[in-house]
Parts: sequence; structure tokens; C-alpha cells
Amino acid sequence: MPIVNSVYKPSFFFKNGHFSTIYSAKLRVTPGLVQERERIILPDNDFIDIDWSFTEKPTEKVAVLLHGLEGNAQRTYIKGAAKELLKNDYNIAAMNYRGCSGENNLAYQSYHSGKTDDLNFLITHILQKEIYKEIVLVGFSLGANLLLKYLGERDVLPKEIKKGVAISVPISLKGSLESLNEFKNWPYRTVFLKSLRKKYKLKMNQYPEKMSVTELKKVKTLKDFDDIYTSKAHGFKNAYDYYEKNSSKQFLPTIKIPILILNAKNDSFLSIDCYPFEIAELSKFIYLETPQFGGHVGFHYTNKTYYSEKRTVTFLKEKL
Repeated sequence: MPIVNSVYKPSFFFKNGHFSTIYSAKLRVTPGLVQERERIILPDNDFIDIDWSFTEKPTEKVAVLLHGLEGNAQRTYIKGAAKELLKNDYNIAAMNYRGCSGENNLAYQSYHSGKTDDLNFLITHILQKEIYKEIVLVGFSLGANLLLKYLGERDVLPKEIKKGVAISVPISLKGSLESLNEFKNWPYRTVFLKSLRKKYKLKMNQYPEKMSVTELKKVKTLKDFDDIYTSKAHGFKNAYDYYEKNSSKQFLPTIKIPILILNAKNDSFLSIDCYPFEIAELSKFIYLETPQFGGHVGFHYTNKTYYSEKRTVTFLKEKL
């Protein structure tokens, strides 16, 4: 307890994990959503951009949405989740990590799977508005790992944070890397690597003393990128040190608010240790749902609404 028996049963084509992953990322029509951007200046004088969406009537509830690797607040899965939450009286603060809002960030560092200080700064910023009595966190993939680490690494959380939902979450970063390195996943890792290499080139113009074409040529895998840039920029020894210290699995036992983890069994991004059954069975707060289908952030229900979006709202409404 609490292991959740999933009722998710998609139509025929969406039982294929790769189809549901690719369709949801590339073919689903992006839901219409009005967003208003707010730039927040961080303590080191860098910035993050937050894309807000608001309910028609005033509300005291807000959902912080966290995107995945090389994503942003305009991704279809962010907008789909936002629309469903708006209908249920949540304002939306969709966070763009450093360098993910369409403009290169200023600092040498950017973002990574466990960089929770910027998230913490955003939550403090939201609370300073003195509007919201309820904050919920909803994360996808990398953003879900970030969410879980944030909740588990702190002794005290703001009382306004009530619940969280982590969707398609790689709670073992090393395990997920190894899964992405499998042949079946070459299209995904190729897309990620192309985007990351492009980001490296842009930042190389800002920090030529720390970055070089020679180093960039060495980046042939995702682990190479984490060895050459992520770990160096963020104070880790190497990629494996980064993975070990930022995997959220180790933080799950110390989470003290209700959390839903929704990980499909046919998610090709996830390794076997990304399904924390034993931890959930011993926890009063970790609700683990592992449907047979769904791929990676691909829980198709209808084109307008996904199962993960409906399930998020249901979980947030439940009295646990």
C-alpha cells in the first residue's frame, strides 16, 4: 500500500509503447491555451521564464508544471495538463528551465534532473504573491524526477504544497540512460543529443574559456554530454556522480505529502528500477500506478484529453 490498480486501457494502436510516445509528442494537436510570460531574476542574476494561465474566476489554487528534457512550457503534454487543471480551478505556472524558453540563459550552468534550487525559488516567488493557499506540483519525465527530489530532500516544505504527480519518471537516472542506449531507443536519444549539442554551441559563444569545439566533438552520446558539460557546469565529478546524487528514488522514503507516480510498463525510457513497488508498499504517501500501456508521456485517451490529465485531477481531488 499504496499500489494503485490502473484502469487505463487505450485503443488498439496506442497499446504500442513507441506509437503512443511518438504520436503524443509529434502528432497530437496541441491544445489551445492562453499563456502570459513572467521573467523571474534568480539570485545569481540569471533568469527563468514562467508561462502563466489563469482561470476565469479568481482561485486560491495553483499548479506548477515541470517539463521534460529539452522541453518547454509550450509542449503538448504541458498544455494538455494545463487545460484540464484550469477546468478544475487551478491557475497554472508552467516553468521553463534555464535556457529552455527560447532564449539562451546567461550563466554557464543551465538545468539538470535534480537542480531544485530554481524550483524552490519559483515556489517562494509564488508564495510571496500571497494569493495561493494550495500549490500542487505536476512533473513529466525529467521534471517528475526534479519534483520528487525537491519534495524528498527537504526537511520542511511550505504548508501550501499539498500534493504532487510524477508522470513517466526516471527515478533511476543511470537506469534510464542505459535504457535509452538500447537500439530500440535510437530515435529518441538522437533527437535529445542533437538538441543538447545545439545548446552547447550557443553557450560556447558565451563561455569560450570553458567550452570548445574539441570538447563538443567528443559528445557522441548522452553520457558524453553529461560528462563534458552537465557534471562540470553543476559541480559533479562526472556523469555517474551526477546520476547517483540526483536520482529521485533515494528521496522517495522521505516524502511526506501524497504523490502519484504514473509509470507505464511499456515505457522504453525506463529501466526496471524505475518502478518502486517496494518503496510504495511501505509508504503512506507514494501512490504507484503502473498501467500496462502508455509509453513515455503517451497516455492517450482521446485527442482532446489524455488519461494522465484526467488521472492527475482525480488524484488531486481525492481525500487520502
